[in-house]
Amino acid sequence: MPHLHVAAPDPADDPTAILLTVEEAARRLRVGRTTCFALIRSGALESLTIGSLRRVPADAPAAYLARRRAERKAA
Repeated sequence: MPHLHVAAPDPADDPTAILLTVEEAARRLRVGRTTCFALIRSGALESLTIGSLRRVPADAPAAYLARRRAERKAA
């Protein structure tokens, strides 16, 4: 009988998470970590610091996308 590999759930897909790591936010946006940090640095993607940790509110990637779509429609 073949062994079936079941992938562990992706933490970025956890609907109960209220804060994401930068890597999880990048996966939600389907961009790289460096691009995600650039979005944070520019203020386009909301984030906050907790101690020495950078976190992105779980609703921030969707808010970023909504703003980008609105900008595109307005142009």
